[in-house]
Amino acid sequence: MLLNIDITDKHFGDKVLYNDLQFSLDKGEKVGLIGRNGVGKSTLFAMLTGDDTDFDGSIQKARNTIIVSTRQEHHEQVAMPVVDYILSELPQYKELKHVIDTYPATMANSQTKMNAYSDALEQFSSLGYYTIEDSVLQQLATYQIDEKKARGPLGNLSGGQKRFVELVKIAHANADIALIDEPTNHMDYVAKDAFVKWLHDVSNLAVLVITHDRDVLREVDRIIEIKDSIALSYKGNYDAYLKQNSSSTVGAIQDYEVAQATIANLKKQIEYAKARAPGYKGKAAKNPWIVMRNRLEKELARIEATTQKPSFWIDRESLEQLHDKAANSYQKYKAKNIRIGSTNTRNAGAQLPIVDVRDLSLGYDTPLFEHVNFQLQEGGRIRLHGRNGAGKTTLIKTIVATADNHKSSATYYDGFIDIRSKLTIGMYEQEIASKYLDLPLETALERLYLDQGLSISDQRIRQLMGDYLFDPIGDGKIPLSMLSGGQKARFQLIAMLSNNPQLLILDEPTNHLDLPSIEELENALHTYKGAIIFVSHDGYFVNGFTHETVTIGN
Repeated sequence: MLLNIDITDKHFGDKVLYNDLQFSLDKGEKVGLIGRNGVGKSTLFAMLTGDDTDFDGSIQKARNTIIVSTRQEHHEQVAMPVVDYILSELPQYKELKHVIDTYPATMANSQTKMNAYSDALEQFSSLGYYTIEDSVLQQLATYQIDEKKARGPLGNLSGGQKRFVELVKIAHANADIALIDEPTNHMDYVAKDAFVKWLHDVSNLAVLVITHDRDVLREVDRIIEIKDSIALSYKGNYDAYLKQNSSSTVGAIQDYEVAQATIANLKKQIEYAKARAPGYKGKAAKNPWIVMRNRLEKELARIEATTQKPSFWIDRESLEQLHDKAANSYQKYKAKNIRIGSTNTRNAGAQLPIVDVRDLSLGYDTPLFEHVNFQLQEGGRIRLHGRNGAGKTTLIKTIVATADNHKSSATYYDGFIDIRSKLTIGMYEQEIASKYLDLPLETALERLYLDQGLSISDQRIRQLMGDYLFDPIGDGKIPLSMLSGGQKARFQLIAMLSNNPQLLILDEPTNHLDLPSIEELENALHTYKGAIIFVSHDGYFVNGFTHETVTIGN
């Protein structure tokens, strides 16, 4: 066992994050860490690295265990060359390099230093550090970070590229445990395949990865779910988790129903005992009905104190396999999820395409892509497929600009885009518009609607927050910039659907969403009658509904 976690209590303000959370991590084990947005997954990582020590309990590591983790912020490293940053973060590289570079000038006749120098040379070689720079450059190129960018400042990279840098760091760290937070967000299919292959092949490293990417979860040995302030362990990968979760959830629902029936029965018996001795004036201890009532009230208090409604969730496919009674019980008690409305926008008499792209070539100084052709009918689904930088986002922005009768920032080198008049478009984007970030959530929602010329009431704002799992009181005053990635994603879903769109354009919509929210989004898209253009490298999402694929770039 490399790591043992036993957190008896962890609070975040008034919110209880963990209560008797326990699990361990073994050598070479690959574990996926999942849970609803806001349950404290990233907080747990901060506790494991020692950045957060404000908790009750213990975190025990095996002797000499080296932990490396992906960094979320790089404020102090923005000026460092990318390669230098990666090398400086490798746990043993910096120390060994210091010995090799400085000891020859100072060791003289010191046998201790000469031995240390000799050991450092041997270890430096055995760890592959003499060729580490070439290896780092080669892997960075896999993530489309060429040598020029790799030699340049870290601050010049995008947020997604910095995430790739962290993964290259992990791969070369020679650590015992790697803590990786949402690794595949912002990855294209080539980069994602490279990471999934690395995860599949790595054998000498224990990996704890926060992710709701089902393609990644398919490669893990075990899944740990943070739910109701504790850790639940499921042996096997994502498909095995779904089966075990369905079975355990059905059992938990049955236990909960038994407890509720017992509580109801005890209350009836208490009322009956009270009715049998309504005005008894003798000694209460000698009245059997009062004795019974006191005993029943103690039993009721005990059961109510130890019975709390768990968070129930069963995936769509597993739910379809349940018998009617179990399925009905689940629908009654299931965990609250986001509620996405769908609109019936299809005009059955319309035959012309709503978007017509012919022999299109777009770019800036030079074309990004050439000869792109597709027609999108009402109710149609088109996937834009290509590497990061191939021009998918440029095409999307040009379609939106054309629909709004605005000039595109890109240059037309050939072809055209024709958009049906008065087509309303709902966009799901990775980044929230900067004008909303400093606003409290409730104010941002109001501004979002008013900016589109749409009316909105305070009651509607509260309803939206409730539908998308925000606390109308606690979350309403929090600036958008302070919300979690999952909460920001839910804001973007509200923004996408705010104008009752006829066409949805989704750019990696499953990033940052937890599993129940991903499934709710998929359910809504299945019933949505309008057209959809989407970009996604989530294999489960892509295969979830019929669509046409349009390749952008080579």
